Amino acid sequence: MDKETTAAKSAAATSSAAVFGAPCWVSLMTRDLKAAQDFYGAVLGWRFRKGRLGEQFSVAFHDGAPVAGIGALAPQLQIAVAWTPYFAVTDTDEAAARIRERSGTVAVGPLTFSLGRGALAADRDGAIFGIWEGELIPDWHTWRKSTPAWLRLRTRDAFDAAIFYGEVLEWASERPGACEVSYEEDEVVLRSNGHVLARLSSGASAGSSTSEDAPDPMIQPRWHIHFPVKDVDATAEAALGNGGFVLVRRSTPHGPEVTLRDADGALFTITSRQFLE
Repeated sequence: MDKETTAAKSAAATSSAAVFGAPCWVSLMTRDLKAAQDFYGAVLGWRFRKGRLGEQFSVAFHDGAPVAGIGALAPQLQIAVAWTPYFAVTDTDEAAARIRERSGTVAVGPLTFSLGRGALAADRDGAIFGIWEGELIPDWHTWRKSTPAWLRLRTRDAFDAAIFYGEVLEWASERPGACEVSYEEDEVVLRSNGHVLARLSSGASAGSSTSEDAPDPMIQPRWHIHFPVKDVDATAEAALGNGGFVLVRRSTPHGPEVTLRDADGALFTITSRQFLE
């Protein structure tokens, strides 16, 4: 496929059906929308615009490009405040059925919105994720390549998780355009057209905890969202100065990364922007 054909295909890929199986968005549902906007604006330099899903939803922008969604959590929804990745699917009802058939849980939906249909689910180990059928942001490919840097699933068994998500999201299937899966250095790596979209790592344990009733958030199975920043240490200090918490600092072959928790309890990781350059 030549460069012009690839570029034309990328420009046209604004539907979940065109990029099925790939992470297509990340969002945070929080108890205080204004407080969350203030926090992420101060820490990550985001600016916000009202989204098309209603008054209680906003889209975060960085350098003019859409980054993520932040919305107000409905009081009747008894779910944890958390950053959640959404994966593109061709049919939300079929994907939800596949989740249930494989012992996962569909917690919310599928629900119909003005732009498509979505559902919130959990895999067999309890890691939360979403599925989305419908319209994507117009410059989705720019978002995919820049923010988040990538997603990481910390789970009990990466190989078992890859089977679950592969069957639900049609990874490594015979369908043209399916995401590719490989096993590299004890991790499962998800790619689309050679671009790394996510990594799945073993070692999480739903039974591990820091006390009798407080599970360790870094050990529980969960999807971790990585946002790239120019200065990891300065960003971590900004988080501390705006009511956030530092959970873990790491040195990696790609530079430092820090896992943070915002004032409402949502976890996210900041990583060096140089990793993308």
